[in-house]
Amino acid sequence: MNGVSGKILVAYASRRGSTEEIARAIGRELEALGHPVEVAELKAICTLGGYRAVVIGAPVYMARIEKDVATFAARFGGELARVPVAAFAVGIAPVDPRVGSVEGILGQLGAALGPIRPVAITMFAGRLDLARMSFLERTLTGAMKVLTGDFRDWEAIRAWARGLPAAFGS
Repeated sequence: MNGVSGKILVAYASRRGSTEEIARAIGRELEALGHPVEVAELKAICTLGGYRAVVIGAPVYMARIEKDVATFAARFGGELARVPVAAFAVGIAPVDPRVGSVEGILGQLGAALGPIRPVAITMFAGRLDLARMSFLERTLTGAMKVLTGDFRDWEAIRAWARGLPAAFGS
């Protein structure tokens, strides 16, 4: 841990599990590097006391960052301003630009975080599973001919996680 005390919080929002699974993979990678980590859903977090850094995972639905991310950032803005923050978005845009540009989505993520400027920010391709969607979502996905499947690149996710301690200054 290089003398830095406290845990790293990996906080996420997830409707269908893809962002949660990525958050947990990031947590495991950080733990393998010797950093104490807690992985938790954004809505379950009551305080940021005791955390030395925060990673925020944001799913993208219908080309929009999940609103829970902005709610979390507004609620804990003061505490987030005192620790290094990293953020990642998860969606289909990296493999199917018809659903939005990666740059545009990262801009939305930055806007959702408000005045907090992440020390690291990225977007990962996610999983779009028709079996986990509502009828309306399946209909829209089909009409738009959006690619479906699991596009997560686990090695890219682990590599990004391995770079976080340096970005956090630890």
